[in-house]
Amino acid sequence: MASPLLQKLIVIGVGLIGGSFALALRQAGMVKHIVGIGRSQKNLQRALELGIIDEVASNPISALKDADFVLLAMPVGQTSNIMAQIAPFLGSSTIVSDVGSTKQDVILAARTHLARHLTHFVPCHPIAGTEFSGAEAASTHLFCDKHLIITPLAENDDQAIKLVSTLWQHCGAKISCMAADQHDRILAIISHLPHILAFTLMNHVRTHVEDKLEEILRFAGSSFRDCTRIASSSPEMWRDICLANQEWLLKQIDAYQNELTNVRTILANNDGEALEKAFANARQTRQQWLKSD
Repeated sequence: MASPLLQKLIVIGVGLIGGSFALALRQAGMVKHIVGIGRSQKNLQRALELGIIDEVASNPISALKDADFVLLAMPVGQTSNIMAQIAPFLGSSTIVSDVGSTKQDVILAARTHLARHLTHFVPCHPIAGTEFSGAEAASTHLFCDKHLIITPLAENDDQAIKLVSTLWQHCGAKISCMAADQHDRILAIISHLPHILAFTLMNHVRTHVEDKLEEILRFAGSSFRDCTRIASSSPEMWRDICLANQEWLLKQIDAYQNELTNVRTILANNDGEALEKAFANARQTRQQWLKSD
């Protein structure tokens, strides 16, 4: 039997993404020993009980010794501080990667704190997730047939990129590469804006019918449930993502507001033909997407 690619994996943030990465690599036989680091001892203990990790780091600094791979899987708002903390203790051959939903801010933090380690820092983003969080949410199959985007640095060692790609492929992911600014623009459209819309829709309902909220939501059907599912996501995580991708997200909010204004105008003009055309265009676009997915 071939020996694992990784003898020692460090996961900083053993939640949905970090925990699923660890589970998938364990199942694939890619890692011998997994160490968890995080803020919540309760969550880390649960990860240990679930077999996601083999060890809870009693001393995070000493845990980095002899690590082959460090995965940064905490909320993106913590990235800079964590990089600053681990930088002096990284081995020269230790590969570091992240799973952040924004990339330009992560790369800026790496250039600030991991300047001597840029050959071995490979920025990544798995396009996978659920509205749940914590070690309990981790799943071996979370990344199967999902996209993993690498936004490589000019300084990256080719072997580091190759190893990162291989690990994610063993998790079941499909690998793509693109520039960090392109990534952040695309994700603002298809991920970050939809989360803002879901949170805002729930707040709209809560604000406007607060005295009868339970009574009204009792009649909400599957369409409302589907539209607001991701409003159950971590507020801390999405606060950090939105602030990190502020520039692109503001542009998308403005564009979406223009779309709403157009629909309002059509409705105010009682223009059924234009309304139906707008709906038909939306349906066609979605159906084409589902066929090609």
